[in-house]
Amino acid sequence: MIKVEAVTLEEAYSNAAAELDCSVTELVTEVVQYPSSGILGLFRKKAIIVATKKRPQVSQEDTEPKTQELKEEPTPTIEPQEQPQQNDTPTNTPQQPHQEQEAMQTTFVSEQEDVAEDAKDAKEEEDEEEEVSLAIQSAVKEIQNELSALFSKICFELDGVEVSAYDDNTVYIELNGTDAALLIGKEGYRYKALSYMLFNWINAKYGFGLRLEIAEFLQNQEEAVHRYLENVKEDVDIYGKAQTKILDGVLVQIALRELRATYPDKYVAIRSTRDGLKYIIINDYNNY
Repeated sequence: MIKVEAVTLEEAYSNAAAELDCSVTELVTEVVQYPSSGILGLFRKKAIIVATKKRPQVSQEDTEPKTQELKEEPTPTIEPQEQPQQNDTPTNTPQQPHQEQEAMQTTFVSEQEDVAEDAKDAKEEEDEEEEVSLAIQSAVKEIQNELSALFSKICFELDGVEVSAYDDNTVYIELNGTDAALLIGKEGYRYKALSYMLFNWINAKYGFGLRLEIAEFLQNQEEAVHRYLENVKEDVDIYGKAQTKILDGVLVQIALRELRATYPDKYVAIRSTRDGLKYIIINDYNNY
């Protein structure tokens, strides 16, 4: 039994076969450690296996040579003409179990390699998800520090800036305090401007989306849009198509997200009037 380390499992199998002077299919292996690329080049792990060479299978031909030799000797009761016919008759029966065993062993090794490959793929996906999670957590800390420094210099009285990961692709920013409502503005115009600037900064620098909440403004807007869309959804269920009224700023994005989640098999898109106002259409085709 030998212990082999390598960068990949395939290389470990190949090295083990070379050391034991046999083919990969003749190995009996156990994976001690699966390889990992690590995080940003750190904590990288090699593949580690324990391998032994299979014991050779002893066929019935090797265990009973004397019996066959005795069968080949002529006996007094058998005529000379029948003796060559008896000796020339091939006997393949002892070979069949041996061939079946080899086929089963080859299949078992192949299944082991498939399982190892699946485990490797699952490990790589897990490592990628972990890297994404670490990336957004790192971005959250930087955004928290930079926004805290920014809002500390304005005249509005705020309780501070709370930044967290909403999901693996979205940063959540919450602003509360005595003057938080002033950041919303009449009909949300300040909210829209601030949301637009923060999104362009965060998306360009970190590659993440943005969910901005100021004094529960976003939550209230989502609830209002949800109530309005109930009637729109009834029209879709009855007629198979519908369109919303003119929606402004953040409202159209909220409505678009909810309608696409509700009707994943329909065509849901934003349309603009000649004046540049936005509304949403829902139908089964790309023409409405």
